[in-house]
Amino acid sequence: MQPFELRGERLLLAAPVAADIDRIAELCQDPEIQRWTTLPSPYTHEHAKRFVEDVVPSGWASEQDLTWAIRSREDRRVLGMIGLHARGAGAAEVGFWLAEEARGRRLVSRAVRLVAEWAFADIGLGLTHLHWRAAVGNWASRRVAWACGFRVEGKVRGGVAQRGVRRDMWVGSLVAGEPMRPASPWLDVPTLAGSRVVLRRFALSDTDAVVEACNDPVTQHWLGGLPSPYTPQIARAYIHDREEEAAAGRGVHWAAALPEGGPAIGSFSLMGLLTHDGGGEIGYWVHPSARGRGVATEAVGLMVRHAFAPASAGGLGLRRLVIAHVTGNDASRTVIERAGFRPYGVERAGERIRGGIVQDLHWYDLLSDDRRP
Repeated sequence: MQPFELRGERLLLAAPVAADIDRIAELCQDPEIQRWTTLPSPYTHEHAKRFVEDVVPSGWASEQDLTWAIRSREDRRVLGMIGLHARGAGAAEVGFWLAEEARGRRLVSRAVRLVAEWAFADIGLGLTHLHWRAAVGNWASRRVAWACGFRVEGKVRGGVAQRGVRRDMWVGSLVAGEPMRPASPWLDVPTLAGSRVVLRRFALSDTDAVVEACNDPVTQHWLGGLPSPYTPQIARAYIHDREEEAAAGRGVHWAAALPEGGPAIGSFSLMGLLTHDGGGEIGYWVHPSARGRGVATEAVGLMVRHAFAPASAGGLGLRRLVIAHVTGNDASRTVIERAGFRPYGVERAGERIRGGIVQDLHWYDLLSDDRRP
């Protein structure tokens, strides 16, 4: 197959040529491109020359690897790369990278759709499936896949080798005929500020605080499912999973912090947004250093307001929230009642706390039109 161009709105895809070698070598010095791709490091002019003169032509000739440069339509300047790697029997994998100067303009999303439309078409490759993969943590790549309708099927542990190191890998797919738009919401994690607490997204710098809180005897007692001991590795996975929940549309999770900043003093969550049909469940824990200071009461109030605010005002537009406490957890009960939740039932033997003790769960709910304190 001979290389050909694909043209879209303010977008040109054309195979890289000899005149692009210096530009490609320059772009591939970018730390973010180095961080998330399997390109050689350091990436030299010779690497770029071999890519353009050997790898790209042989890929087109064999029809196994089709590579286009993402270009500006005005001056054909290289802004990135996108390629299709044949997987056989009607499937291929799409891969891409973009120059720092061109990020934030949805160029890659448009490029992926342009390539996918051709790849699925009968006059193209006639593919039935298009696959995507990225190292876990590459949220920019995942955002592109999400915007183009790929379904993220899961995570493969050690699924990609990057310069001799195995890394976990996300995998996703797009099937011919599916809409090339998000299949599920990607939830925002806005910063919510009160007088005593600020709810913000988790960061890896919160790791030590999460370890301290989740090893605390009180936290361990009421949250019987927590690992013990709770290690930094577990905390990092927990922090990563907060982002995963938002990206999958399942929930919004905040770290509570003091207004002046600093590490997390609690974790506050709106969960089950895909399963509660217009509602969600609240859950939280508080670092021992912050207990008794009204942090949980104010944080729950901030979450409630965000949950019930209409989408047009930046909220979630929910109609019902539920929350529960275990028999004997009076501190949690007090927070729930102060937030205006109303009891609606008891789930007998609903929760196992530390030591294998099974307790009742006391459930409360709150509707968007309930009058609250």
